[in-house]
Amino acid sequence: MALTPAVSTGSHPVRGALLVVAAVLLFACMDTTTKILTADYPVPVVMAVRYVVHCLLMVVLLTPTQGRDLVRTQRTGLVLVRAFCLAAASLFMGLALQRMPVAEATAIVFLAPLLVLVVAGQFMREHVGKVGWAAAAAGFAGVLMIARPGGGLDPAGVAYAMCAASVIAAYQLLSRVLATTERTVALLFYTALVGSILFGISLPWFWGGHAPTPLQVLLFLSMGVLGGAGHFLFTAAHRYAPASMLAPMMYLQLVWAALLGWLVFGQMSPLTSLVGMGVIAASGAVVALKSHLSRRALAAAAQG
Repeated sequence: MALTPAVSTGSHPVRGALLVVAAVLLFACMDTTTKILTADYPVPVVMAVRYVVHCLLMVVLLTPTQGRDLVRTQRTGLVLVRAFCLAAASLFMGLALQRMPVAEATAIVFLAPLLVLVVAGQFMREHVGKVGWAAAAAGFAGVLMIARPGGGLDPAGVAYAMCAASVIAAYQLLSRVLATTERTVALLFYTALVGSILFGISLPWFWGGHAPTPLQVLLFLSMGVLGGAGHFLFTAAHRYAPASMLAPMMYLQLVWAALLGWLVFGQMSPLTSLVGMGVIAASGAVVALKSHLSRRALAAAAQG
Protein backbone atom coordinates (compact mmCIF):
# COMPACT_ATOMS: atom_id res chain seq x y z
CA MET A 1 0.00 0.00 0.00
CA ALA A 2 0.88 3.60 -0.31
CA LEU A 3 3.54 5.46 1.59
CA THR A 4 3.62 9.08 2.55
CA PRO A 5 4.10 10.83 -0.79
CA ALA A 6 6.77 13.32 -1.55
CA VAL A 7 5.69 16.80 -2.52
CA SER A 8 5.13 17.22 -6.24
CA THR A 9 7.91 19.29 -7.75
CA GLY A 10 6.81 19.35 -11.35
CA SER A 11 4.13 18.43 -13.85
CA HIS A 12 5.13 15.19 -15.58
CA PRO A 13 1.98 13.06 -15.14
CA VAL A 14 3.02 10.35 -17.62
CA ARG A 15 6.33 9.82 -15.83
CA GLY A 16 4.57 9.71 -12.48
CA ALA A 17 1.99 7.25 -13.80
CA LEU A 18 4.66 4.90 -15.17
CA LEU A 19 6.49 4.93 -11.85
CA VAL A 20 3.28 3.98 -10.02
CA VAL A 21 2.60 1.16 -12.50
CA ALA A 22 6.10 -0.19 -11.85
CA ALA A 23 5.76 0.26 -8.07
CA VAL A 24 2.50 -1.66 -7.77
CA LEU A 25 3.95 -4.44 -9.94
CA LEU A 26 6.81 -4.78 -7.45
CA PHE A 27 4.33 -4.80 -4.55
CA ALA A 28 2.36 -7.58 -6.25
CA CYS A 29 5.60 -9.52 -6.83
CA MET A 30 6.46 -9.10 -3.14
CA ASP A 31 3.06 -10.47 -2.08
CA THR A 32 3.47 -13.39 -4.48
CA THR A 33 6.93 -14.13 -3.05
CA THR A 34 5.47 -13.92 0.45
CA LYS A 35 2.88 -16.54 -0.45
CA ILE A 36 5.57 -18.84 -1.86
CA LEU A 37 7.79 -18.58 1.22
CA THR A 38 5.04 -18.80 3.82
CA ALA A 39 4.18 -22.24 2.47
CA ASP A 40 7.45 -23.47 4.08
CA TYR A 41 8.30 -20.86 6.73
CA PRO A 42 6.33 -19.07 9.47
CA VAL A 43 5.13 -15.61 8.54
CA PRO A 44 7.27 -13.80 11.19
CA VAL A 45 10.43 -15.39 9.75
CA VAL A 46 9.58 -14.22 6.24
CA MET A 47 8.76 -10.72 7.49
CA ALA A 48 11.95 -10.54 9.55
CA VAL A 49 14.12 -11.16 6.50
CA ARG A 50 12.09 -8.74 4.41
CA TYR A 51 12.40 -5.87 6.87
CA VAL A 52 16.04 -6.51 7.79
CA VAL A 53 17.10 -6.51 4.12
CA HIS A 54 15.03 -3.39 3.48
CA CYS A 55 16.53 -1.62 6.50
CA LEU A 56 20.11 -2.55 5.59
CA LEU A 57 19.60 -1.33 2.02
CA MET A 58 18.39 2.03 3.31
CA VAL A 59 21.34 2.37 5.68
CA VAL A 60 23.90 1.48 3.01
CA LEU A 61 22.39 3.47 0.15
CA LEU A 62 20.94 6.53 1.89
CA THR A 63 23.18 7.28 4.87
CA PRO A 64 25.95 8.85 2.71
CA THR A 65 23.51 11.36 1.19
CA GLN A 66 20.86 11.78 3.90
CA GLY A 67 22.97 11.63 7.05
CA ARG A 68 20.98 12.60 10.15
CA ASP A 69 17.88 13.32 8.07
CA LEU A 70 17.41 9.55 7.94
CA VAL A 71 16.55 9.48 11.67
CA ARG A 72 15.50 13.05 12.46
CA THR A 73 11.82 13.43 13.39
CA GLN A 74 9.62 15.99 15.11
CA ARG A 75 6.85 13.71 16.38
CA THR A 76 8.79 10.55 17.13
CA GLY A 77 6.00 8.85 19.08
CA LEU A 78 3.53 9.02 16.21
CA VAL A 79 6.23 8.01 13.73
CA LEU A 80 6.87 4.86 15.76
CA VAL A 81 3.14 4.10 16.06
CA ARG A 82 2.81 4.45 12.30
CA ALA A 83 5.74 2.09 11.77
CA PHE A 84 4.19 -0.42 14.17
CA CYS A 85 0.94 -0.27 12.16
CA LEU A 86 2.77 -1.21 8.97
CA ALA A 87 4.56 -4.09 10.72
CA ALA A 88 1.20 -5.37 12.00
CA ALA A 89 -0.30 -5.01 8.52
CA SER A 90 2.58 -7.04 7.06
CA LEU A 91 1.97 -9.80 9.61
CA PHE A 92 -1.78 -9.93 8.92
CA MET A 93 -1.21 -9.84 5.15
CA GLY A 94 1.29 -12.69 5.36
CA LEU A 95 -1.18 -14.77 7.38
CA ALA A 96 -3.90 -13.99 4.82
CA LEU A 97 -1.68 -14.97 1.90
CA GLN A 98 -0.97 -18.32 3.57
CA ARG A 99 -4.67 -19.09 3.32
CA MET A 100 -5.97 -17.17 0.31
CA PRO A 101 -5.17 -16.49 -3.35
CA VAL A 102 -3.06 -13.38 -3.91
CA ALA A 103 -5.73 -11.51 -5.88
CA GLU A 104 -8.54 -11.95 -3.33
CA ALA A 105 -6.31 -11.06 -0.38
CA THR A 106 -5.03 -7.96 -2.18
CA ALA A 107 -8.56 -6.85 -3.07
CA ILE A 108 -9.77 -7.03 0.53
CA VAL A 109 -6.75 -5.10 1.77
CA PHE A 110 -7.58 -2.37 -0.74
CA LEU A 111 -10.57 -1.54 1.43
CA ALA A 112 -8.12 0.55 3.46
CA PRO A 113 -8.61 3.82 1.50
CA LEU A 114 -12.37 3.48 1.91
CA LEU A 115 -11.95 2.90 5.65
CA VAL A 116 -9.81 6.04 5.74
CA LEU A 117 -12.66 7.91 4.07
CA VAL A 118 -15.17 6.73 6.68
CA VAL A 119 -12.89 7.49 9.65
CA ALA A 120 -11.90 10.90 8.26
CA GLY A 121 -15.56 11.77 7.80
CA GLN A 122 -16.51 10.70 11.33
CA PHE A 123 -13.56 11.83 13.41
CA MET A 124 -11.55 14.33 11.35
CA ARG A 125 -14.59 16.29 10.15
CA GLU A 126 -13.68 15.95 6.49
CA HIS A 127 -16.54 16.28 4.03
CA VAL A 128 -17.42 12.89 2.55
CA GLY A 129 -20.61 13.61 0.61
CA LYS A 130 -23.07 11.26 -1.02
CA VAL A 131 -20.59 10.09 -3.64
CA GLY A 132 -18.03 9.18 -0.99
CA TRP A 133 -20.52 7.27 1.16
CA ALA A 134 -21.88 5.46 -1.90
CA ALA A 135 -18.33 4.47 -2.91
CA ALA A 136 -17.59 3.19 0.59
CA ALA A 137 -20.80 1.13 0.64
CA ALA A 138 -20.01 -0.29 -2.81
CA GLY A 139 -16.50 -1.21 -1.66
CA PHE A 140 -17.85 -3.19 1.27
CA ALA A 141 -20.33 -4.87 -1.06
CA GLY A 142 -17.38 -5.88 -3.23
CA VAL A 143 -15.75 -7.57 -0.23
CA LEU A 144 -18.95 -9.49 0.43
CA MET A 145 -18.90 -10.73 -3.16
CA ILE A 146 -15.33 -11.99 -2.68
CA ALA A 147 -15.85 -13.50 0.78
CA ARG A 148 -19.39 -14.79 0.18
CA PRO A 149 -20.50 -18.01 1.92
CA GLY A 150 -19.76 -20.99 -0.29
CA GLY A 151 -17.06 -19.09 -2.16
CA GLY A 152 -14.37 -21.48 -1.02
CA LEU A 153 -12.18 -18.94 0.79
CA ASP A 154 -10.74 -19.71 4.21
CA PRO A 155 -12.69 -17.62 6.77
CA ALA A 156 -9.51 -17.12 8.82
CA GLY A 157 -7.73 -15.80 5.74
CA VAL A 158 -10.56 -13.33 5.08
CA ALA A 159 -10.42 -12.20 8.72
CA TYR A 160 -6.66 -11.66 8.52
CA ALA A 161 -7.06 -9.66 5.30
CA MET A 162 -9.72 -7.48 6.95
CA CYS A 163 -7.39 -6.92 9.92
CA ALA A 164 -4.64 -5.91 7.48
CA ALA A 165 -6.99 -3.43 5.80
CA SER A 166 -7.94 -1.91 9.17
CA VAL A 167 -4.35 -1.47 10.31
CA ILE A 168 -3.30 -0.06 6.93
CA ALA A 169 -6.12 2.47 7.23
CA ALA A 170 -4.63 3.60 10.56
CA TYR A 171 -1.20 3.73 8.90
CA GLN A 172 -2.53 5.91 6.10
CA LEU A 173 -4.32 8.25 8.49
CA LEU A 174 -1.10 8.69 10.47
CA SER A 175 0.72 9.30 7.19
CA ARG A 176 -1.65 12.19 6.47
CA VAL A 177 -1.10 13.61 9.95
CA LEU A 178 2.70 13.32 9.79
CA ALA A 179 3.17 14.45 6.18
CA THR A 180 3.21 18.11 7.22
CA THR A 181 6.10 17.78 9.69
CA GLU A 182 8.17 14.69 8.85
CA ARG A 183 10.59 13.91 6.04
CA THR A 184 9.57 11.09 3.72
CA VAL A 185 12.96 9.41 4.02
CA ALA A 186 12.70 9.32 7.83
CA LEU A 187 9.22 7.82 7.68
CA LEU A 188 10.51 5.17 5.29
CA PHE A 189 13.48 4.38 7.49
CA TYR A 190 11.51 4.03 10.72
CA THR A 191 9.03 1.63 9.12
CA ALA A 192 11.96 -0.56 8.06
CA LEU A 193 13.71 -0.24 11.43
CA VAL A 194 10.68 -1.01 13.59
CA GLY A 195 9.73 -3.97 11.41
CA SER A 196 13.28 -5.31 11.63
CA ILE A 197 13.30 -5.06 15.42
CA LEU A 198 9.83 -6.51 16.03
CA PHE A 199 10.15 -9.45 13.67
CA GLY A 200 13.83 -9.96 14.49
CA ILE A 201 12.98 -10.41 18.19
CA SER A 202 10.42 -13.06 17.25
CA LEU A 203 12.87 -15.22 15.27
CA PRO A 204 14.01 -17.50 18.14
CA TRP A 205 10.39 -18.56 18.69
CA PHE A 206 9.54 -19.23 15.04
CA TRP A 207 12.71 -20.32 13.26
CA GLY A 208 12.39 -24.04 12.59
CA GLY A 209 16.07 -24.63 12.01
CA HIS A 210 15.94 -26.08 8.50
CA ALA A 211 18.16 -24.30 6.01
CA PRO A 212 16.56 -22.70 2.94
CA THR A 213 17.43 -23.89 -0.55
CA PRO A 214 19.45 -21.58 -2.83
CA LEU A 215 16.23 -20.55 -4.58
CA GLN A 216 14.57 -19.76 -1.26
CA VAL A 217 17.58 -17.68 -0.23
CA LEU A 218 17.14 -15.60 -3.39
CA LEU A 219 13.42 -15.25 -2.71
CA PHE A 220 14.09 -14.18 0.88
CA LEU A 221 16.58 -11.53 -0.27
CA SER A 222 14.26 -10.36 -3.03
CA MET A 223 11.58 -9.50 -0.46
CA GLY A 224 13.51 -6.54 0.93
CA VAL A 225 14.63 -5.45 -2.54
CA LEU A 226 11.10 -5.58 -3.98
CA GLY A 227 9.64 -3.73 -1.01
CA GLY A 228 12.35 -1.09 -0.91
CA ALA A 229 12.36 -0.52 -4.66
CA GLY A 230 8.57 -0.41 -4.81
CA HIS A 231 8.35 2.18 -2.04
CA PHE A 232 11.11 4.22 -3.65
CA LEU A 233 9.36 4.26 -7.05
CA PHE A 234 6.01 5.06 -5.47
CA THR A 235 7.50 7.96 -3.52
CA ALA A 236 9.40 9.21 -6.58
CA ALA A 237 6.18 9.20 -8.64
CA HIS A 238 4.76 11.93 -6.42
CA ARG A 239 7.57 14.25 -7.45
CA TYR A 240 6.08 14.37 -10.95
CA ALA A 241 2.31 14.32 -10.34
CA PRO A 242 -0.07 15.02 -7.43
CA ALA A 243 -1.12 12.15 -5.17
CA SER A 244 -4.82 12.66 -5.95
CA MET A 245 -4.15 12.01 -9.63
CA LEU A 246 -1.95 8.96 -9.04
CA ALA A 247 -4.12 7.31 -6.37
CA PRO A 248 -6.56 5.60 -8.80
CA MET A 249 -3.62 3.90 -10.52
CA MET A 250 -2.76 2.07 -7.29
CA TYR A 251 -5.65 -0.28 -8.09
CA LEU A 252 -3.64 -1.70 -10.97
CA GLN A 253 -2.05 -3.82 -8.25
CA LEU A 254 -5.23 -5.91 -8.33
CA VAL A 255 -4.58 -6.67 -12.01
CA TRP A 256 -0.95 -7.61 -11.33
CA ALA A 257 -2.00 -9.76 -8.35
CA ALA A 258 -4.59 -11.65 -10.40
CA LEU A 259 -2.11 -12.18 -13.24
CA LEU A 260 0.68 -13.39 -10.94
CA GLY A 261 -1.72 -15.64 -9.04
CA TRP A 262 -2.63 -17.30 -12.33
CA LEU A 263 0.95 -17.53 -13.68
CA VAL A 264 2.64 -18.72 -10.47
CA PHE A 265 -0.06 -20.70 -8.66
CA GLY A 266 -2.55 -21.47 -11.41
CA GLN A 267 -5.27 -19.76 -9.38
CA MET A 268 -8.19 -18.44 -11.42
CA SER A 269 -10.62 -16.25 -9.51
CA PRO A 270 -14.31 -17.06 -10.04
CA LEU A 271 -16.43 -14.52 -11.87
CA THR A 272 -18.15 -13.31 -8.69
CA SER A 273 -14.80 -12.58 -7.06
CA LEU A 274 -13.56 -10.78 -10.17
CA VAL A 275 -16.67 -8.60 -10.14
CA GLY A 276 -16.11 -7.90 -6.44
CA MET A 277 -12.51 -6.87 -7.13
CA GLY A 278 -13.71 -4.58 -9.88
CA VAL A 279 -16.28 -2.99 -7.55
CA ILE A 280 -13.61 -2.34 -4.89
CA ALA A 281 -11.21 -0.89 -7.46
CA ALA A 282 -13.90 1.31 -8.98
CA SER A 283 -15.03 2.52 -5.56
CA GLY A 284 -11.49 3.46 -4.55
CA ALA A 285 -10.86 5.16 -7.87
CA VAL A 286 -14.06 7.20 -7.51
CA VAL A 287 -12.96 8.38 -4.06
CA ALA A 288 -9.50 9.30 -5.37
CA LEU A 289 -10.90 11.15 -8.38
CA LYS A 290 -13.43 12.96 -6.18
CA SER A 291 -10.56 14.13 -3.97
CA HIS A 292 -8.58 15.25 -7.03
CA LEU A 293 -11.50 17.26 -8.45
CA SER A 294 -12.26 18.82 -5.07
CA ARG A 295 -8.67 19.99 -4.71
CA ARG A 296 -8.69 21.44 -8.20
CA ALA A 297 -11.92 23.30 -7.45
CA LEU A 298 -10.48 24.72 -4.24
CA ALA A 299 -7.30 25.77 -6.03
CA ALA A 300 -9.31 27.46 -8.78
CA ALA A 301 -11.46 29.27 -6.21
CA ALA A 302 -8.34 30.46 -4.37
CA GLN A 303 -6.83 31.80 -7.60
CA GLY A 304 -10.06 33.47 -8.56
